[in-house]
Amino acid sequence: MSQPDIHPTAIIADGARLGEGVKVGPYVVIEDHVEIGANTAIGPHVVIHSYVRMGVDNKIHAHAVIGDLPQDISFDGRETWVEIGDNNTLREGFTIHRSTNIEQPTRMGSDCYCMAYSHVGHDCQIGSGVILTIDVSVGGHVQIGDKAVLGGGSVVHQFVRIGDYAMVAGLVAVRRDVMPYTMVAGEPLTHYRLNAVGLRRNGIKGDNYKAIEAAFRILRSGGSVDDIPEGEAVNELRNWLSAASKRGLTGFLGEGVKY
Repeated sequence: MSQPDIHPTAIIADGARLGEGVKVGPYVVIEDHVEIGANTAIGPHVVIHSYVRMGVDNKIHAHAVIGDLPQDISFDGRETWVEIGDNNTLREGFTIHRSTNIEQPTRMGSDCYCMAYSHVGHDCQIGSGVILTIDVSVGGHVQIGDKAVLGGGSVVHQFVRIGDYAMVAGLVAVRRDVMPYTMVAGEPLTHYRLNAVGLRRNGIKGDNYKAIEAAFRILRSGGSVDDIPEGEAVNELRNWLSAASKRGLTGFLGEGVKY
C-alpha cells in the first residue's frame, strides 16, 4: 500500500481521510470531515475546508479553495457538503463552495477541467466532462450538463440551467437557460446554432444529429416541445425542455430578444 506523501509544512486535521498515493504539497491546509480519494495530487497553498468528499485521481493546483462556506447571507452554518468525482483538474485559484441544503451537496462529476480562477457557487450541480475556462463565474443553484463548455470570463446567473454538450461564448452573461447541444453567443445572449463540432467529437452524428438538428429548427421557428417528433435521439432534449425552469429559456438568433 502506498501511503500519502505529505509535505512537512502541510497542516492536516486528524479527522481528514486521505487515500493511498495522495500527494500533499507545501502549506496545504486540510480540515476535519474531508475525504480524498487515492492518487489525488494537491498543489501548494491549497485549502480544503470541512465537509468535502473527493474521488480518485484528481489534480488540484496551487491556491485552490475547496468547500468554503456558501456566499449566502441567510446560511446558518449547518453541516452541508461539496462532493467531487474522479479525474478532475482544478487549476490555480479555482473555488467551489458548500451547499446551503443539508439534503443535497454542491456536486461536480468526473473528468472536468476547471481553469484558473473559475468559480462554482453553492448548491450547483455540475456534470461530467465539463470545461470551465479562465475566470468563469457560476452563481448559486446552477445546473450544468455533461460535456458543456463555458468560454472565458462568462458569468452564469443563479438558478440557470445549461444542458449537455452546450457551448457558451466567452465574456457573456448567461441569464436564462441554455438548451442541450447548442451554442450561445451575443448580447443579448441567443441560441446561435447547434454545437456541431462538439456533438460530432462526442459521437453524436448521422441520424441522431439530424434528429437534433430538426428539433432545433422547429424550436427556432417558434414551435414548442410538443411539435418535436418522437425519437430516441431527442428524448433527452424533450425531457430537459419539459422540466421546471426558474429563469426561462434563452431566445434564438433573429428573434429580437429583450432582457
